[in-house]
Amino acid sequence: MSNIVVIGSGNPSKLSAVQAGFQAVFPLQVFDFEVCEVDSGVASQPMGDQEILAGARNRAVNARVTYPEADYWVGLEGGLSNIEGVLAAYCWVFILGKQNQGFSRSASYILPERVADLVRRGMEQGEADDLVFGQENSKQSSGGVGLLTNDLITRSDLYAMAVKLALIPFIQGSLYPVPAKDFS
Repeated sequence: MSNIVVIGSGNPSKLSAVQAGFQAVFPLQVFDFEVCEVDSGVASQPMGDQEILAGARNRAVNARVTYPEADYWVGLEGGLSNIEGVLAAYCWVFILGKQNQGFSRSASYILPERVADLVRRGMEQGEADDLVFGQENSKQSSGGVGLLTNDLITRSDLYAMAVKLALIPFIQGSLYPVPAKDFS
């Protein structure tokens, strides 16, 4: 029997990250991955840890409301923080299970000033990346990190590590005995 994992986004790079993370952590289990577009409840360009984490948590909670019969609900939210006067990009992942929860932040990378300047003027990072790099809808594929690293690290790769880390309470359940909070 398979476990149902619902991802609170229809973005293909987020789906790929969740698939890679769950399959790496639980290689002997079978999963069915479902996507659903849900509201993050945060700005279209989230800024700072609190807003980005809130967006990831809201996506997981809203996915649970939409598909209560699933086994796991996952929210991923990318965003930016101003660090040392530059903008750094990263994501938060929030995973709800029937008995537990976990969350983790990805690694970060610094935006080039041409992209950061467009963001500061009100553009979303994905739009700014597309403009600077002459791409279309890059956030649905390799993302800004893929454009900057020549796909050495894609958006999915970056997010998949955070998915694996957010699954630690599910791997080591006896060390995380506190039941999941009710975020609904």
